[in-house]
Amino acid sequence: MEITAIEPRRHRLSQLFLDGEAAVKVDTETLLQQGWKPGMEMTDEELHDLLQASDNRRAKEKALYLLEYRSHSKKELTDKISRTASREAAEAAAQRMEELGLINDEAYARELARSLLERKGYGVRRARQELLQKGIDRELVEEILEEQAPDPREKLREIVERKYQDRLGDEKGYRRTVAALQRLGYGYEDIRAVLREFSQEED
Repeated sequence: MEITAIEPRRHRLSQLFLDGEAAVKVDTETLLQQGWKPGMEMTDEELHDLLQASDNRRAKEKALYLLEYRSHSKKELTDKISRTASREAAEAAAQRMEELGLINDEAYARELARSLLERKGYGVRRARQELLQKGIDRELVEEILEEQAPDPREKLREIVERKYQDRLGDEKGYRRTVAALQRLGYGYEDIRAVLREFSQEED
């Protein structure tokens, strides 16, 4: 196949024309590094290698771009990269980021757990769900939650006092408070015990 034209496209891509027809879009930098120019002949194997190299480069660039903004778990990073690159390239890019020390699931999980438990006030059940969704190993999740989780009733008292105390005067407000606290991941027995304390205080 002959490369009959190469035209620039958005997002640092180039349109490759083979034998007069638009064929594929590839990463412009990869194309320049490999030295491909109009008039050159390209085999199917060379095209395959070019596409793979383009995919790998774009996956690594996407990984670095995402990590500029915030930390990610390895699974989360892989999933996001795979929206614009192949799964294989995404996994390789995430693996490379891990090797470079740019991602670390344990450090990420500890920081996220702290934010969920302390800042957002999530109970253990909800925090566990969030961490597992990020692809954190279940055994590590349980270890971190055991270390970091506050006493659920103490945390519930803090949350109710700050946000829900004035809603407990009627049945509708009480039910809504129970539902809200359950959504945060607290058990019904703990919720009921703490709300009973507030009711007794009011009495």
